Amino acid sequence: MTDSRVEAVLFDLDGTLIDTAPDMGGALNDLLIEENLEPLPLEKIRPYVSQGGLVLTRLGFDGKVPESQIEPLRQRFLHHYRATVADNSRLFDGYDAILDDLESRQVPWGIVTNKPEWLTQPLLEQLDLGKRCAVVIGGDTLAQRKPHPLPLQVAAERIGVNCDRCVYVGDDERDIVAGKAANMKTLVAAYGYIENAADIERWGADGVIDKPADLLRHPFLAQT
Repeated sequence: MTDSRVEAVLFDLDGTLIDTAPDMGGALNDLLIEENLEPLPLEKIRPYVSQGGLVLTRLGFDGKVPESQIEPLRQRFLHHYRATVADNSRLFDGYDAILDDLESRQVPWGIVTNKPEWLTQPLLEQLDLGKRCAVVIGGDTLAQRKPHPLPLQVAAERIGVNCDRCVYVGDDERDIVAGKAANMKTLVAAYGYIENAADIERWGADGVIDKPADLLRHPFLAQT
């Protein structure tokens, strides 16, 4: 064993563990069509999916409505999304084998996301993941959400693993900020929903994985 060994893996959800962009993008476009606006191509929506419903709503209605209308539109977007939450969302390629491998080695894994539980739980249930993960912390589970470290600290406590023995994988800078503040090891999911202009090297993570399969080859997991 070395000091870099981890005993649990925590994942961000959107853009890290599950490719939710088709359903979130579809919900946004359904709303735009309702408002007699042109839908956006998925490739324009995709880089912003990890930033949540408010950012997506602003993206879709950029300059077309006053700011006072954004929140009501966001609520409508979320309800559109809830109706199709798992229609086209899937684990990123490679995660079926990764989760099987972690479970075979009795390495607990969990999810810490800013997506609210009323959207997270149905998604996980429909993808048959709800009973497999050791912990799920949503954006409304606690008084704080990422980039605050509390959700990660609580997740580690519920699993029963010290924070410094956890690795957190995410595709947004706030994931890395939260992970570092919680004294966890951090990995950037470079395959996720990242804007082209983002400089992930500046996020200060402990490593980068270019595809899910790289996770099990990383020294943090290879030594487990």
